[in-house]
Amino acid sequence: MTIFRASNSRTCRKTAVWSAILFVLVSMSTVASLAQQTSPAVNWNAFKFLIGDWVGEGTGAPGEATGGFTFSIDLQNTVLVRKNYANYPVTKDRPAFTHDDLMIVYQESGKTRAIYFDNEQHVINYSVAVSSDSNSIVFVSDALPSTPRFRLTNTKAGTDKIAITFEVAPPGKPESFTRYIEAVARRKK
Repeated sequence: MTIFRASNSRTCRKTAVWSAILFVLVSMSTVASLAQQTSPAVNWNAFKFLIGDWVGEGTGAPGEATGGFTFSIDLQNTVLVRKNYANYPVTKDRPAFTHDDLMIVYQESGKTRAIYFDNEQHVINYSVAVSSDSNSIVFVSDALPSTPRFRLTNTKAGTDKIAITFEVAPPGKPESFTRYIEAVARRKK
C-alpha cells in the first residue's frame, strides 16, 4: 500500500504541474489576444516633421553644449519616443558632464500626453498640443504648486531643420515663462 500511495501522489503532482502550466499558457494567450484587440495604432501625422535623427547646431562658442536627439515611433505605432543627449564641456565653474533624457509621447483618453525622465532623476508630465498650422508641437508641463513649470516648443524651420525653445516659469507663476534655451537642430542624413 505504501508504494501505491507514493505512485499516486507522484501522479497527482505531475497532473497539478501540467494543469498549472496549461492554465498559464491559456491565460497568456487570452491576455495577448485582448491586448491586440484594444490597442489601435495612433495617428502620428502631425508629428512627422519630428521623426528622425537630429543634431544640434551651435555656434561653437566655448562652454556651449553639443548634442542631439531622436524621435521614433515605437510599440507598434502606439507611442512616440524621444531620446536626447547634451554634452557640456568643462568650464572654470564646473566639470564636463552629459545630460540624457527620455520622453514618451502617448494618447490617453483622446488627448496627447508625454512623460519625461532624465539622468538627474527629474520626472515631468506634459500636455501636448499641435499648432493650428501643424508647424509646431508644444509640450507644457502640468502646473504644480511650489514647482517650476516647463514649456518645450519644436517648430519647423525648413525641410530638415527645427527651432527649439525651452522655457521655464517660476513656482507660483505658472504662466510667466521665460526663455531658458533656444536652439536649432538639423536632421542627420
